[in-house]
Amino acid sequence: MEEVARALAASKSAVAFTGAGVSAESGVPTFRGAGGLWERYRPEELATPEAFERDPDLVWRWYKWRQELIYAADPNPAHLALAELERLGVLKAVITQNVDGLHRKAGSRRVVELHGNIWRVRCTSCGREFPVEKPVGEIPPRCPICGGLLRPAVVWFGEPLPRGAWEEALSLASSADFMLVVGTSGVVYPAAHIPRIAKRNGAVIAVVDPGETALDDIADFKIRGKAAEILPRLVAEVRRCLT
Repeated sequence: MEEVARALAASKSAVAFTGAGVSAESGVPTFRGAGGLWERYRPEELATPEAFERDPDLVWRWYKWRQELIYAADPNPAHLALAELERLGVLKAVITQNVDGLHRKAGSRRVVELHGNIWRVRCTSCGREFPVEKPVGEIPPRCPICGGLLRPAVVWFGEPLPRGAWEEALSLASSADFMLVVGTSGVVYPAAHIPRIAKRNGAVIAVVDPGETALDDIADFKIRGKAAEILPRLVAEVRRCLT
């Protein structure tokens, strides 16, 4: 921990790369960790353009269930620790695969959302996007401008990542000298390319996760444990290094 903190405190362009494990500790189930009714569905059966075209009501019922869980959730100590590292001037950005918006809610200012945001919807007819502040009411929701069918503004299987977010993530990864990889299995591509790009460009990689990940092979440091327990301790160590 002390060695990671020293390297992080000495960095000039540190970036965090986060996954579902960060938000799981806020009570938000991982993408594949559904419950009840949803256990009989695979995410690939619900999170695709084809599934939405076939049965938008079913897809929206699933997303409303997810919205309700996220709406009731608060940022946990891991989210708050990353926001604090940014406030301290150590962390330059958070690149996340999460769609829940909890990094921003915790106070992180520069957040790159590779997979979109569940609190935005996009019209399948006119293409306009709108923010939503709470779980949708009507299912399926309709565009207030043209009446077209709205869909969650998230990336589904088989869809490209948002170009702007991807280019920003590539730029941050290419210039990073330290990358803190937290709560991700490292198996979802193309997002999982980001830490590998950082490594190829000389960044120190620190992986924080309770178990083994597919990114362990590039890790200079591996800290086993829950993000909500590890990251506040890391912040405390970084503060000591900065004083």
